[in-house]
Amino acid sequence: MRQYDFDLFTIGAGSGGVRAARLAAGFGARVAVAEERHMGGTCVNAGCIPKKLFAIAAHYGEDFQDAAGYGWSAVRPSFDWPALIANKDREIARLNGVYEQILTSVGVRIFRSRATVADAHTVEVEGRRMTAAHILVATGGWPAVPAIPGAELAVTSNEAFHLPQLPRSIVLVGGGYVACEFASIFNGLGVETTLAYRGERLIREFDADLGTALAQEMAKKGVRIRFRANVAGIARQGDGLRCTLAEGTTIEAGAIMFATGRAPNTRGIGLEQAGVRLAANGAVIVDENLQSSVPSIHAIGDAIHRMQLTPVALAEGMVVADRLFNKAARRMDYANVPTAIFSNPNVGSVGLSEAAARERHGDVAIYRTEFIALRHRLTGRNERVLMKLVVDKASDRVLGVHMVGPDAGETIQGFAVALQCGATKAQFDATIGIHPTAAEEFVTMREAVA
Repeated sequence: MRQYDFDLFTIGAGSGGVRAARLAAGFGARVAVAEERHMGGTCVNAGCIPKKLFAIAAHYGEDFQDAAGYGWSAVRPSFDWPALIANKDREIARLNGVYEQILTSVGVRIFRSRATVADAHTVEVEGRRMTAAHILVATGGWPAVPAIPGAELAVTSNEAFHLPQLPRSIVLVGGGYVACEFASIFNGLGVETTLAYRGERLIREFDADLGTALAQEMAKKGVRIRFRANVAGIARQGDGLRCTLAEGTTIEAGAIMFATGRAPNTRGIGLEQAGVRLAANGAVIVDENLQSSVPSIHAIGDAIHRMQLTPVALAEGMVVADRLFNKAARRMDYANVPTAIFSNPNVGSVGLSEAAARERHGDVAIYRTEFIALRHRLTGRNERVLMKLVVDKASDRVLGVHMVGPDAGETIQGFAVALQCGATKAQFDATIGIHPTAAEEFVTMREAVA
């Protein structure tokens, strides 16, 4: 007689949880998944997918303008916000079904309700207690909102995907991925957009040159950026809102959106009572095997707050399933994880920033170029592309590849393979470029900057 109802019970059907459940079931494990919201988690429903669709929509305004430089007659396009929302929702619903099919096709049992941890091997769901040899916490994250007066009047990325109408103006509070992406989205859709950030440089986790270049290009496109701006309170002002900054100045707008980070969605599901150690921000503390302080309880993705990226959660899910049910000694490698910000222009990055490379390796060489892409030689748009390589002088190995410009994410993905293989600057130099492309600049930079 089997000791437990399931071999693996996964709480959360986001990207990482679904991947772990599917693989575990493929290895012969008896698997259950509980999801209280929508299949696919943050990425599918309130993150990567809808945000990228919105970013694509926001680019069309510029594309219509640029077409004149290529002989197309000027047109006066109009934008239909409800149509975008409806089309986005239809695609999300399709993906929800895909994720459910992924699980049911391999025999995973799905509970469409909230699950909590009762003890090391017990989960409570739908008024019943289910036992499992292993429990996987894949509950994702939730937007963090500062505790200031009037904070409830603002929206977060959760609500931004479902606004009944576009505001006439908006203040984005934050300076990271989500803030920059939504500032570009709203600005591109014709909303008067202000980005208020308490720091002195956007996307501070990235190479410093990227943050500087991104701010310059976003400002050219009409985004008003206010640095060292701490929001102290929000109040209603007529039919809009008034945002008061710490120094006393105010900004009025039709809407205010917080993009001030995300916190692990781990509180209130019984982890502490089961003996699982949590960090101050709620992240499940795990070891290199993604195992918590309770050996039978594991955690991945935004719940552990290491790298809040969907592909990382997918990889972590595979590590857990492989180790538990395939007897593999697979480990997570967080080095050289590529990432992109779908702002306008895009940001792409893989490897070490210049500052991190100098700290870890000492003497480094920096290769850097800025230029106007061929496309804009006919449009007249003064949008510049930035590309940068960080190279270890001792070994000649390329430590970082960074870009601000159109389709930066598409470009950086390929170079991530090169870094994973330990490519050197000499090998970059020996690679023939594709002409005329922006990407070829990464293999034609010969002179290091001072």
